[in-house]
Amino acid sequence: MTTDNASALRALHVPGTPLILPNVWDAASARAVREAGFPAVATSSAAVAHVLGYDDGEHTPVGEMMAAIARVARAVEGVPVTADVERGYGLAPAELVERLAEAGAAGCNLEDSLPGRGEMVDPGEQTEFLAEVRAAAGDALVINARVDLYLYGKAPRQEAVARGRRYLEAGADCVYPILLADEDEIRALVSELGAPVNVYFGERTPGIGRLAELGVARISFGSGLHEASHARTRELIAAIKDGRGPF
Repeated sequence: MTTDNASALRALHVPGTPLILPNVWDAASARAVREAGFPAVATSSAAVAHVLGYDDGEHTPVGEMMAAIARVARAVEGVPVTADVERGYGLAPAELVERLAEAGAAGCNLEDSLPGRGEMVDPGEQTEFLAEVRAAAGDALVINARVDLYLYGKAPRQEAVARGRRYLEAGADCVYPILLADEDEIRALVSELGAPVNVYFGERTPGIGRLAELGVARISFGSGLHEASHARTRELIAAIKDGRGPF
């Protein structure tokens, strides 16, 4: 595996000067992100799944997901691509790393809950999994370790911090407490982890500038842009059905 793109991607994770990632779902959206001047491209597993005709939650066959990631990487050659791969689609760590390398990915998101089941993985099991991914990848993969506690309601910060610390010790580069949106909690978690933290940008999230002030190192948009784009497409189609011009 080459380390060039991974090194470039890793260097973009600067607390206080966050890497902003408008997540993409195909080659065209990836090119739009590149052309806008963003230094890296990230996929959204949910958005890719919906484009391919599947539900989120590892219902997409791994071959189709990896092929979609590869198309994105080819479309933005030279720009680091980080891929959302849920919990790895059942692949062993070494095979997951190999498939990501073949697809041209320099980084990946890995979840610590069971896709589609709403159950957290034992932190020891997830730590071991991440350590095996790191061992297989060396420095050639930026690992963004998701902490899914906030997906399932208000989480005790200490539990999120404890998981995050274990994942960092296992070799993760960044911790992603997805759906954490409270300013005070974000600030405290960033401080207690002392490492790059990724925040999901949603309706309740502080603005990008404020997240930078809180010390966030990475901001993701998940499937939000695809959902907004698809909603607009549905409006255009409805206009045509009503006999109106869509434009």
